[in-house]
Amino acid sequence: MTGGVESDLSSSFFCTFFSFSIGIFKRLPTFVVYYYTNTPKDHYSLNRNTMITVENLSFTYRKSKRVVLHDFSLAFESGRVYGLLGKNGAGKSTLLYLMSGLLTPKGGKVMFHDTDVRRRLPVTLQDMFLVPEEFALPSVSLKQYLKLNTPFYPNFSNELLSTCLRDFDMNEDIHLGELSMGQKKKAFMCFALATNTSLLVMDEPSNGLDIPSKSQFRKVIASGMTDEKSVIISTHQVRDIDSLLDHVVIIDGTRVLLNASVKTICDKVYFAEQGMNEPTDTALYVQPSVQGNSVIFPNTENEETNLNLEVLFNAMLAEREKMQTMFNK
Repeated sequence: MTGGVESDLSSSFFCTFFSFSIGIFKRLPTFVVYYYTNTPKDHYSLNRNTMITVENLSFTYRKSKRVVLHDFSLAFESGRVYGLLGKNGAGKSTLLYLMSGLLTPKGGKVMFHDTDVRRRLPVTLQDMFLVPEEFALPSVSLKQYLKLNTPFYPNFSNELLSTCLRDFDMNEDIHLGELSMGQKKKAFMCFALATNTSLLVMDEPSNGLDIPSKSQFRKVIASGMTDEKSVIISTHQVRDIDSLLDHVVIIDGTRVLLNASVKTICDKVYFAEQGMNEPTDTALYVQPSVQGNSVIFPNTENEETNLNLEVLFNAMLAEREKMQTMFNK
């Protein structure tokens, strides 16, 4: 998704959502009655391990006629932190918006706990949250924002909100209209985490954060994880998240290039930093680095290794068949 399209979509969504919030807050009892009488009671009875399933999904932007996704399928399980990677234009942001029900696919469907997200039922909307790359917050106090929006998330945790704000050196006495862009992002991420939804989707969440805040971001994500939750993070800032992930998905819009746990990746390949003169004859991939070369070898000796997400991503693009053969063994 291009920056302009994404910005217009996200800004329009949040402005509309805020206006809607003000109106419905006055009629909240009616909304609550509707919610509890229109939510399937067996909603979570099936496929507890598979949280969200993308089935033969296709999507084309009407104006540009550009096919972003075609017959695309993927599944995300509960209890994991996923890294969703791909080149610019690969369809990462589009996929996140389709998974959140904000875009309608040309073909296929997205199922969240066995419910089609395009129906935009309360049962799905109250249990997923999207943090887009670009967003707009109303010029109100955080307390007023919470009063208007927390009723839509029945599992909202004030304790988790306070913890996240404290970790980011913030408090509830802030005014959203007076914050810098980086501070707004931190405040919005705190709200997102506090909604306590089973699915949290984040598009470039570390953009605009300073170095200490990036460290705190990893901390608050890790501390909020449970076996019933999943977090999907799409980003180009791979060094900000490689220590946080336990599963990696690399896509190119029509194909899934890699879909593997970090454990499986590190069991199959070994990441090393070598001098320029050290041998690389058995390497699967070699990338020049400050120290000499960043290298991926077959992990034939079952050695412990740390994931280098940037090198892995580049290797999957440059040596796709060789890398896929290794992971498929």
